[in-house]
This record gives sequence, C-alpha cells and structure tokens, in this order.
Amino acid sequence: MDARAYLSERVALVDPYLEQLLPPAEQPPAALHAAMRHLLFPGGKRLRPGLVFAGCEAMGAPPEQALPVAAAVELVHTYSLVHDDLPCMDDDDERRGRPTVHRLYGEAVAVLAGDALLALAFEALARAEAAPAERVAAGIAELARAAGSLELVGGQVDDLAFEAGHGDGAEEEAARVESVHLRKSAALIAASIAGGARFGGAEAYQLAALWHFGLEVGVAFQIADDVLDQDDGEPCSTVRVIGLDAARDRAEALLAQALARVEALGERAEPLRELARFAVRRDR
Repeated sequence: MDARAYLSERVALVDPYLEQLLPPAEQPPAALHAAMRHLLFPGGKRLRPGLVFAGCEAMGAPPEQALPVAAAVELVHTYSLVHDDLPCMDDDDERRGRPTVHRLYGEAVAVLAGDALLALAFEALARAEAAPAERVAAGIAELARAAGSLELVGGQVDDLAFEAGHGDGAEEEAARVESVHLRKSAALIAASIAGGARFGGAEAYQLAALWHFGLEVGVAFQIADDVLDQDDGEPCSTVRVIGLDAARDRAEALLAQALARVEALGERAEPLRELARFAVRRDR
C-alpha cells in the first residue's frame, strides 16, 4: 500500500465534507470566513484525517462512517497552526508555501479565525447524527481533552517556555522534550486514530491499544520533524539533546513499539501501519 496514494484518495472524501461545513468566503463577515478557509484549502497532507479513516477501516467499517471525526480533527489541527503562527507564538510569515493567516488578514482576525475553526470542529462532531449518541459524546470528550490544557494547549505553553540546558543532564532534558511532543503533537494523532476506530465500532480494549499506538507514532512523528528541521535552532528538539543518529533510533524504536500493538488487527490495519511508517520516515 502506498501511503501518499491512500491520503490522496481520502482527501477526496474529507475535503467536500469540510467545504459543506464552512461558510462561504463571501458570507459576512467575509474577512473572517476567508481567513478560516485560507489555511484549510488547500490543506497539507491531511495526515490526521487519513489516520481517522485508517482507524475506522481497521475495525472493518467503511471510511465514510468516520467523516465527522476526520473533519473535526483537521479543523482542530488547522486552528492550532493558525494560532501557532501568530506573532505572540512562533511569529511565522509562511505556512504551506503561502503567507500565514495573520499576515494576510491581520492578527485579530487570525485569532478569531482560529477560534471559529475550533468551535466548528465540535459542531461537526455534535451533528454526527448517523453515529450512536454514546460514540458521539465520547468522541467530543476525547477530542476536547486532546485540544485542551492537559494536551495540545499545555504542550504549546511548555514549548514556548522551553529553555535549553535546564535540568540534570541530557536524559532529563530529552524527557522534557518528549513531554512537549507527547502533548502538543501526539495527543491529537492518538485522538484521530482512536476517534476513527470508535466510529468504526471498536471495543474498549481496541481503543486502548490504538490510543497508545497513536501516542507512540505521534512522538516519533515529531522526532522526525526534529530530524528534518535540525538546523532551525529550535531549543525543544530531540536532535539538539541526543544527537541526530540517536533521535532517528528513538523514532524507529517508538514506531516498532506502535506496530507491535496492532499486529492482532490483521490485514485490515495495514493502511494504519503504512501511514505510521510514512509519518515517521517521510522526507517532508
């Protein structure tokens, strides 16, 4: 299975669904709605929606069954990028080869566009009328936690405050870096996989295994980013703390742990396995 081809096919599912969810760019307030769309269309690889679909398919269900989850996680991810790029955060001028939202629409509108994308994510899940109510409620709670102060937002706070060299040595500092990666990146990846599996009818023990699978893949994914961005001077970087070769080894070890967790799912989980390999071994 080719991961890029799989993601391309699944984009054809989620993008029309997202298009239906978002107000048209010209609908007042037009600047807000255009800003919401700016980073969402065209999007990136849509890795997180792809993982949602793969989690659902691993349970033997059709990918369309998890469309509300796929849309919701992509909206949360996009909101986080819009806010990440702000002058008070990373102060980036470009994202996905285009000007960042605040550069085009102003800082205030960018903040509000991110807020609106986050709100729309939970509206998308709440309106998943075809799914059993208990799955919807659990999905909302799980995604809210992954996006909140204990996970994504908390990880971003610690990333912003991260200072290199604080601690009792490389091992402790590596643990601090991994703690940020676990919350800022891995929690949403785990919520994507588990959310898709839940909408596919997963049992509690399967959800637990897939959640840990997602965390391990998510941390390895972020370490892969550290490897790709090794020259950017980022203090919260596994490469900076333990070196390039050790960082690659750590990512591969986490990937191996994750893949072992889903062996029992058989052939149906091959898209999930291949996306995990792609996430960790990609060249960009």
